Amino acid sequence: MGSPGQTTTQNNGQYLGVTEPISLGGPSEFDHIKTAELEKFLVSAGLYESQEEAVRREEVLGRLDQIVKVWVRKISRSKGFSEQVVQEANAKIFTFGSYRLGVHGPGADIDTLCVGPRHATREEDFFIELYEMLAEMAEVTELHPIPDAHVPVMKFKFNGISIDLLYAKLSLWVIPEDLDISQDSILRNADEQTVRSLNGCRVTDQILRLVPNIQNFRTTLRCMKFWANRRGVYSNVAGFLGGVNWALLVARICQLYPNALPSMLVCRFFRVYTQWRWPNPVMLCAIEEGPLGLPVWDPRKNPRDRLHQMPIITPAYPCMNSSYNVSSSTLRVMTEEFQRSNQICEELELNKVGWNILFEPYPFFEAYKNYLEIDISAEGADDLRKWKGWIESRLRLLTLKIERQTFGMLQCHPHPDDFSDPQRPHHCCFFMGLQRKQGMPIQEGEQFDIRVTVDDFRHSVKMYTLWKPGMDINVSHIKRRNIPSFVFPGGVRPPRTTKMSGTAGRPNAVPSTGVSVSSHVAKSDTGLPDDELDGVSEVTSMGKRKRDKANEELVASKRASMLPLANGILTSNSEIVIAPAEPVEIQTSQTAEEVAITKITSGQGDGFGSPVEELDELDEYTTFVPMKTISEEQQKSMVDSVKSCPRNGQAKAIAAHSGSPVDKCENGSVEELEPVEELPGSGIILSNSKAETQRKPLIRYAI
Repeated sequence: MGSPGQTTTQNNGQYLGVTEPISLGGPSEFDHIKTAELEKFLVSAGLYESQEEAVRREEVLGRLDQIVKVWVRKISRSKGFSEQVVQEANAKIFTFGSYRLGVHGPGADIDTLCVGPRHATREEDFFIELYEMLAEMAEVTELHPIPDAHVPVMKFKFNGISIDLLYAKLSLWVIPEDLDISQDSILRNADEQTVRSLNGCRVTDQILRLVPNIQNFRTTLRCMKFWANRRGVYSNVAGFLGGVNWALLVARICQLYPNALPSMLVCRFFRVYTQWRWPNPVMLCAIEEGPLGLPVWDPRKNPRDRLHQMPIITPAYPCMNSSYNVSSSTLRVMTEEFQRSNQICEELELNKVGWNILFEPYPFFEAYKNYLEIDISAEGADDLRKWKGWIESRLRLLTLKIERQTFGMLQCHPHPDDFSDPQRPHHCCFFMGLQRKQGMPIQEGEQFDIRVTVDDFRHSVKMYTLWKPGMDINVSHIKRRNIPSFVFPGGVRPPRTTKMSGTAGRPNAVPSTGVSVSSHVAKSDTGLPDDELDGVSEVTSMGKRKRDKANEELVASKRASMLPLANGILTSNSEIVIAPAEPVEIQTSQTAEEVAITKITSGQGDGFGSPVEELDELDEYTTFVPMKTISEEQQKSMVDSVKSCPRNGQAKAIAAHSGSPVDKCENGSVEELEPVEELPGSGIILSNSKAETQRKPLIRYAI
C-alpha cells in the first residue's frame, strides 16, 4: 500500500492536500520585506541554537545509538542466543518532533525512538535492563521512566541535553541499518504501544513530504511555536496544542498557499483558522483504511471521535486525531487568540504595526478575577519531579470534569507552565483561570459547587502507582489580588495599569466571526469593584469602544481594495456590509480567495462535517457514589428540587429533609457534603474548613 496522501503529491501539476490551493500567487516586494523583518525578529528572540550546541546534540545522538546497540547485544547474549545472532543483533535510533522538523531552539529536548528486534521486550529489557545501564552512566541525569504512559517513554538528560526516548519492538529478528519505518508493513504484528511509538517518526517524515517548500514551512512553524508559547497556548498536556499539532496546522496553510513566503503564511494562518468551523478536521491528506485493520479516525463509524473538539489528523497510517486533549474551554481560548492575532496581522499588512505586537505575552494573571491554585510538594527533588509530572498529566481531566459538572457554564483556562516558591523547597504549583461563560444571564443566587469534582480529582491522582509519603496536593480558590508574587518575573507583582492594550489581552469584537470579546481594563476605568468584573470580558470605556470602532472601519475600508474581508460583502457603491456570523450562501461579489476559504473552513466535501456532540470524554474516569438509604419521601423531595434547578451549568447543593447536605451526582445518586460557605461575588461554593493562609481555600487536601 502506498503512503496516505500519495495521490495528492505534486506530480504533473497536481496539488498537495485534500483540496486545491486557495492561491497560487507568488510573493510581492512587500512580502519579501516583511519576511526579512520576521526572520530578523526570530533571530533576535533567540530561537536558533548555536553551532556549538548543534554539534553537541549530534554527539549525544551518536552516543545514544551506540548505547542501544550494546544493550541489544547484551540482552541477546543473556537470553541464550548464539554468538553469531548476538553479533548480528541491532537496534537503531530515530528522531522525530521539532528536532527532526528542523525547528528546535536552544535547550529544547530531542524526541527519539529506539527500534529493537522482536526478542527485546519493552517491560523487562527496555524499562529495566536499559534503564539500569543508563542509571550507571555519569553522563545521564534526571532519569525518569514512565512505562504506564499512553506512549511509554524514558526521560533523561545526556550531557545536559534533554532526551525523550520511546521504544518500538518490531517483528524482525534483525534490525537493518537502512530500515525504512515509513512503510506501512513495518506495523505488521506490532502491539499498540509500538504503533503509537512509531507514529511520531512516521508523522514527522510524512509532514515534510506533504509541504511544498520545507524552508518556508520551517520558518513559519518556528514563528507559530514562538507565538503559541508567548500567548500561553503551547501545551498538549494542558489541553492546548503541542509541537505536532502546530506543525500540522502550519503545513495545511503551506498547502493552501504553496508559493507564499513566511510573512504571508503567518497572516493567512490566522485568517483561515479564525474562520475554521470546528470540529471540521484539519487534514493534510485523505484518510485511508489500510490493509492491517488498525483503527483510524472516522466520526462516521467511531462515536468517540465525534466528541473531539478540534480534530487535527495525522497524515501517516493509521491516521488519528493528534489533538484529542483539547476541551471546549481551551478551544475557546485558542479561538480568541486566533481572532486577536488576525486583527494584528491585518494591521501588519497595512504596515501599521511591527511583528513585536503579535508576540506580546498573554497577561494570564491579569485576565481573570478567580483562579484555582493547585499546590504540590514532595520530600525530595526526584520525588517532586515524578509527582509533578503525574499531576500535570491529570490536570486536563480536572478541566473536563469542571466543564461537565457545570454544563459548560464555568470555563477554565489552565496555565501551561508551573511555578515554584523559592522559599519552599520541593514545591511547585499550577493555576487555572475561572470565569462564567460569556453572554449567559446571571441569575440571583447562582453558585458553582465544584467540591465533589475536586474531591474526585484528588482521588484519581492518589492512585499514582509511585506515590510516596510526603507527596501532597492542595487545591485552593484564590482571587486575582491574592495571586502569590513568585509567579511574576523577579518575584515582583507589576502595578495594575489604568488601561490595558487590546493587543495584550483578549481581542475586541471581530465582525467576521460574530464573537465579541472585550479588552482588559483596570477597575479604576470601570468604576466597579474587582468582584464585579467578569473575568476576561471586563467593562470597556465608551471612549475606547468608539476609538476601536473607528480604527476597525478605517482598516476595513483600506483593505477592501487589496484583501478580502473575512465574511464581508462589497456592495456596488463600495460600502462594506458585514455578513452574518454564520456562513451564508456565497455572494458573487466575494473574492475568489474568500470563496475558497469559506468552502475549506466549513468542511465542504470532506465528509466529516458533523456537529460535535456534548462532551462525554470522562465516562471512563467518572466515579459513581452509591445511593444512600433514604426514605421515598426524601428521595421525591430531592428529585423535585433537582427538577426545579435550571440546567444552565450550575451545580446546586440540595438539602435532604434529614438535615444532611447532599449533592446530586450525574448517575442520579446523592453524596453527603460538608456545610458550605460562599465567597461573596464569586459564585463558587467553598468548604468551611479554615485555611492555613490568608486566602480562603476552595478545598484543602493533603494526600
